[in-house]
This record gives sequence, structure tokens and C-alpha cells, in this order.
Amino acid sequence: MEPDPKEVVIPVVEEEIDATTRAVKTGSVRVDKHVEKRFRRVEAPLLHENVEIRRVPLNRVVDVAPKSRRMGDTLIIPVVEEELVITKRLVLKEEIHLITRRSKDRSVQEVELNRETAEIRRLDAEGRIIDSAPRTPPVRRRIVGSR
Repeated sequence: MEPDPKEVVIPVVEEEIDATTRAVKTGSVRVDKHVEKRFRRVEAPLLHENVEIRRVPLNRVVDVAPKSRRMGDTLIIPVVEEELVITKRLVLKEEIHLITRRSKDRSVQEVELNRETAEIRRLDAEGRIIDSAPRTPPVRRRIVGSR
């Protein structure tokens, strides 16, 4: 059978797509960090404690050894000894008074503080600087210590 000349054959075509991805470097970012050193005067209170020792002779006979006691800023520590007489008795020989005195001074010291700043620059695929982003505010860290 011969094809009819009036008949037209139209081919039907379908396209397909194969979508894949690949990494392409289009730019990068460089961060430069700087540390600035500066000195600040720091003033802080210092507490001093001194103990004065005072021996108070008593030579008093007691039935029972007294306990240590506190009177205000004074710690009283009794000291007893046994004496042999016809009978045994406790004699309060002395008390030791420890008097606490406090004083406050001001201490001024030079302290080193560090401040960090970061500068961010955008780079193109070849590593050239494209633009400079504004500097970020400094990161503040408080350093507390004593010398």
C-alpha cells in the first residue's frame, strides 16, 4: 500500500530535561580582627583586719572552766590551770582578749583592657575585595581581678 499524497505525517517529539546542580564560587567574605590595648585606672576598696592580743591576768578560783565568748569585736578565750592544794580547784589564770579592728583603704591600679573589632570585606571569586562592610561595634569584655 502506497502512502496517500494527501496524507501528511507529523512526527510527535517530546523533550526531556536532566536538571543537575554544581557548586560555582561567586565570592567570599574575609574577616579581619584587631585587638586594641588600653589602660584604665581602677579604684577599689580594700579591707584590712588587724588583731590585737591583750592578756588579762585574773587568778580567780572557778568551779567550772569558762567557755570562750564574744563581747562586741573581742573574742575572750579563758585559760585555766589546776593547782594542787589540800583540795583540787580551778583557778582562772587569765583571759586572752582578741580585739578585731577594721580599716578601709582605697587601692588605685593600672589595668590593661582589650577591645576587639572586626572588619568584614566581601571578595569576588578571584579573591579581590568587592566592598567593605561597615565596622562592627567593638566587643566589650569586662576583666575583673586583683593584683
